[in-house]
Amino acid sequence: MIYLDNAATMRTSEVAIDAMMPYMRTIYGNPSSLHSAGQQANEALFSAREKLAALIGATFKEVYFTSGGSESDNQAIISAARIGARKGKKHIISTKIEHHAVLHTLEKLKNNGFEITLLDVGESGIVSVEDVKNAIRDDTILVSVMYANNEIGTVQPIAEIGKICREKGVLFHTDAVQAVGHLKIDVQTDNIDLMSISAHKFGGPKGVGALYARKGVLLTSLIEGGAQENNKRAGTENLPAIVGMVAALEKSLDDLDRKNAYLKKLRDMLIDGILEIPHSALNGDREKRLSNNASFCFEAIEGESLLLLLSDKGICASSGSACTSGSLDPSHVLLAIGRVHDVAHGSLRLTLSVDNTMEEVEYVIAQVKWVVEYLRNMSPVWRDLVEGKRQFIL
Repeated sequence: MIYLDNAATMRTSEVAIDAMMPYMRTIYGNPSSLHSAGQQANEALFSAREKLAALIGATFKEVYFTSGGSESDNQAIISAARIGARKGKKHIISTKIEHHAVLHTLEKLKNNGFEITLLDVGESGIVSVEDVKNAIRDDTILVSVMYANNEIGTVQPIAEIGKICREKGVLFHTDAVQAVGHLKIDVQTDNIDLMSISAHKFGGPKGVGALYARKGVLLTSLIEGGAQENNKRAGTENLPAIVGMVAALEKSLDDLDRKNAYLKKLRDMLIDGILEIPHSALNGDREKRLSNNASFCFEAIEGESLLLLLSDKGICASSGSACTSGSLDPSHVLLAIGRVHDVAHGSLRLTLSVDNTMEEVEYVIAQVKWVVEYLRNMSPVWRDLVEGKRQFIL
């Protein structure tokens, strides 16, 4: 099996698994308990918080553990909205290519009297800093722009956007789920007020993440109950998963430049090879993207058939976000960068890890070429295109 769906989830690293085991076998106390077993667990929780904070340029008091990226996105945006409502500010800016954890939360806020501005990103998949600046108003309370897109891999100008927000006195949130562990991120240098993290995107376990909230940003609790996470997230902390997340992040960031150089080499091989297919296109900017992400569209191809046939060839890939894989609608991200519905349906996302090899990439290129040709040979749409009864789009 060749696994190229690392944007959906990565294999839990051995480092993370080894780090978790003692907290399931011997140090299993509740961190809130006063007895020795509980205090031992609490010390481990504090240590994990300090380590995670240091890895992103924060302080331990600014890190809150959550169940993952979606919860972190929800809490960040709802908290900012509550802050804004108390000040009479009910305008929020985001982009059309955000994860649904952001977009659906914004839609709910819209139904509750907030005004939402979703900025275009153009064919490159990158939002204009100037557009962000021009969209900010006196009643703007929050700008939320993802660090790197989960479908097409484009990396946004986060530090520049954060600088403008800081100058304008507007809170800045970034969904960094795809970026943390893959890029060097410092919340101070990047001028970030709120940042969402999910462990399974960088080799940690599923079901755990974190929210960074700059000192002075008052969080709203989404889960009521106990006093965990400084009274901002009730529920017994998942200590084994938290420890595993931090261990995985430390491992991911170790020798990061070398890893990214290797991934970029594999990624560029994929892009060059697959773009040899006639009437295909790369989605998003060629260079300003994650080192492991290659996203394509193919004319006269149905994405589901493409994925199933690649799976038969031993290749695990996706058409975009795993969170919407059951939907028949084309990706909102691909539509936002200008792909028409018919073309957007024929998408393929290949996301690498350092475990992949050049030989695997060569095999994948050959199989994608074969599958696309096979599907087109059966397609009446492709026949019409070749015969000139329809116009090619790509």
